[in-house]
Parts: sequence; C-alpha cells; structure tokens
Amino acid sequence: MTTVLYRKYRPRGFEDVLGQDHIVSVLKNAVKSGRVAHAYLFAGTRGTGKTSLARILAKEAGCADEDLLEIDAASSRGIDEIRALREAVRFSPLRGKVKVYIIDEAHMLTKEAFNALLKTLEEPPAHAIFILATTELEKVPETILSRCQNFSFRKIPENLLKKSITDIAEKEGFKIDDEAAGIVALMAEGSFRDSQRTLDQILSLGNKEITGEMTREFLSVPARAIVENFIESVLDKDAEKGLEAIRLVAEKNINFAAFLKLLLRDIRSMILLKHAPTMKKNIQDIHGEKEFAFLEKLKGQAKPGELEKALKILLECCDSKNQSYLPQIPLELALLKILS
Repeated sequence: MTTVLYRKYRPRGFEDVLGQDHIVSVLKNAVKSGRVAHAYLFAGTRGTGKTSLARILAKEAGCADEDLLEIDAASSRGIDEIRALREAVRFSPLRGKVKVYIIDEAHMLTKEAFNALLKTLEEPPAHAIFILATTELEKVPETILSRCQNFSFRKIPENLLKKSITDIAEKEGFKIDDEAAGIVALMAEGSFRDSQRTLDQILSLGNKEITGEMTREFLSVPARAIVENFIESVLDKDAEKGLEAIRLVAEKNINFAAFLKLLLRDIRSMILLKHAPTMKKNIQDIHGEKEFAFLEKLKGQAKPGELEKALKILLECCDSKNQSYLPQIPLELALLKILS
C-alpha cells in the first residue's frame, strides 16, 4: 500500500520543519543546553506541524520509541485515562533518557481530566516530559497554561506551501506548473497537511504534468478569466461584467467560497503592491508571473480608497455567503454596493 504524502514527507528532524523558525530555534537551544522543560503547549491551526515537532523534540531529548506515548484527547478525554497516565509516569523509561507524553487535541479533555493532569504537571517526575497540542487554545484552563512553556504555531505562508508542493510533486515523478501549485497552496489555508492531501488526490489522477486548468477543475475553482473579469468590473464600474462573472460561477457549479477567496487574495495583493512595494517579491512568488502582471497593471488604475472599499465589502460577504439558498445573491449585492 502506498504511503500517503503527508506521512511520507512528515518532518523527521528540526532541519525539516518549515515555517516555524521562531519555535525551532528555541527548542534546539533547549536541547543543546540541556534545559528541556517538563511541559510544553503547542497551539495553532491544523496542519502547521505541532505533532511533528512534538515527536522531533521527544527524539532530540533522548526519548526512545517505546518510551513515547501519544494520546488523542478527542477519544481519550476522561479522568480514567489521565489517572492511568499518572500511574504510568511514575515508572522510569524503558530504554531512553526520558519518557514523553504527547496529548493531541488537549482542549478536548474534560474538566476533571485537566484537574488530574494538573497535579502531575505541578510535580512531574524528573524523567517525564509532557507536550500538549491544541487547535483551540482558549479552551485550555489557565492553570494548565501557566505550568507549560507556550508556543504559538503560525499558519504556513503561501510561498512556502507552493515550494513544498512543487518539490514533493517532483520527488514523486510529476511536474506541477506554477498556477496549479498556487491554487493548491491557497486552498490549503496555511496547512501543510491539507496541501499534501490535496496534492495526493491530484496525483492519483495519473497525469504526469499537472496544470492550473486541471487543478481548477478538480477543486471546483473558477477559471482565471472569471476572477479577472470580476476585478476589472470593479475598477471599470461595469456592473454587467461583474454580474456575468458571478453568473458563470453559479452556472458552472463552482465553489463560491473558492471564488471569494481568490478575489480577496488578489485585491489584497494589489493593495499591498500600492502601499508596500518591498513586498513585491513575496507577492510575485505567490501569484506567479502571469497573475502578477495582471495585478501590477490593474493596481495603477485604481482610485484612492477604491480597492480598500472593495476588500471591506467582500469580507462582509464572507459571513453571509452560506446563508442563502442562492449563494450568488450575497456576492451580487456586494458588487452593487462596491459600485454604488
């Protein structure tokens, strides 16, 4: 059976971790100086490397495989499981220097389970390290937070996701074009795991050359021309052109959320190009040459405040796009409001 990409390309050492340099630096120094803490809390959105980095830290701290215990708090969330952990933690490591307990989705633990865990965190055995990982930091009690070293994991930037997707495709014997990699990166919303899962699905189609057109069709993402027509309609004050773009999205049964995401990204990029020229290279890396040339040309046509107004109204549209039995209605109203 073929190993899925996100497992095959999971980071194995500190040097493999991308997008979390601020955390890797601190943990590497802690290991090097022999000052590894007894409790850590890794918080961040899905697919940003929390569990992978927890496993790497365990290995670097001297934990053998048989002394590493991973607990999924989503399914083992009660006080009985934590009591069993407290019993086990008293015993010395079987082979390594330390025993490491990784508690994934820690926010799912019950109040009673957190209270039981707190006692162990207050007086941990010298050989024990606890690493809690969560996507919902606000649900973790303050008493737990205060006894852990807390690290906030950032979403992975699009340019890093694009590079990762391109590199993995090449290693797997496929060629993915710049546009296709950009679409996968955008839809992954800062998650390595989501980008690799999507790439896995696309590779399973069997085409050795992955194009932007193929990727758009597979992910129900609108054609580039539709996105550009909508943006041009905003700057040209052409309601008919913009409404026609929206009609095509509905007619072709394209994902409206994906359409809106592309519009927000493009308009934001034009605003940044106008006000922060130093970000030009980063924006070029994200969009690719053809898209970037279009944005560069159009941002010069925008009147002061025009792009900012459009971005604000489209952001408001994000909250209402799923509340209509005709999903195009909020976007149609947003366009007319922008042009008013």
